[in-house]
Amino acid sequence: MSLLKQHIEALVFCSENSITLEEIQASLELSMGWELSEDELRNALEETRQKYLADEFAFELSEIADGYQFLTKKEYHSTLSALIQHKAKKKLSVAQMETLAIIAYKQPISKTEIEHIRGVNCDYAVQKLLEKDLVEIQGKSDGPGRPILYATSQSFMDYFGIKSVNDLPQLKDLHAEQNEIGVASDLMDAEPQLTSETPPEEIIGEPLALTPEETSETEETFIVDSHLDSAQLPDRKKIFLENSDLPGSLEESENPASSSTEDSQ
Repeated sequence: MSLLKQHIEALVFCSENSITLEEIQASLELSMGWELSEDELRNALEETRQKYLADEFAFELSEIADGYQFLTKKEYHSTLSALIQHKAKKKLSVAQMETLAIIAYKQPISKTEIEHIRGVNCDYAVQKLLEKDLVEIQGKSDGPGRPILYATSQSFMDYFGIKSVNDLPQLKDLHAEQNEIGVASDLMDAEPQLTSETPPEEIIGEPLALTPEETSETEETFIVDSHLDSAQLPDRKKIFLENSDLPGSLEESENPASSSTEDSQ
């Protein structure tokens, strides 16, 4: 077991994706007959990780996607990005990124639920994500029609460099100011905060004041409306006088000025 670390390095180096602790343990037991505990393997992996942290190495041993993988150090990312710019195998469109984000945060999820959230058809986006091995079919739902459920794959965690889906950024980790327009201090000035000590008159505010133009329009509208109402309603006073037993009461009521002149004479 003197070459334990070298065997582990060979397994990690030749693995296409991140290799788990159980896979390393099973491979060493099958090839070398070594029955190693998880603590022994973790100690050997930690020593290997410390070894490649030296500046003389351009890569390091990283723990991602519930496993281990050799990855290039951050200092050399720009050099590698220039090499793989022309490769678009894993390049995602906006629609694919939106669909992948919904699946990652809502998994397992059916295609109907994805389309309900996005508001558009997502057949093409889901198909491309399946082809790029970022999404996998996890099973079928128990709902009507038993639709297919989709979830993120192991390659998804390798692609984004995370250990598990629990490492995805949560809403509380996102900065609200990145999605706001204007400065927060301006919003605070525009809308003062109310407290229990705020006077009632400041909460209620000043009464609504109409301009002369608005006042004239309001009065004019009121007059027109009242005229229309009086034209439609019957004159109750006139009806009462017509049906009264006193003769000439209607004429006297209609000409009060003439009746008062005769009385004075």
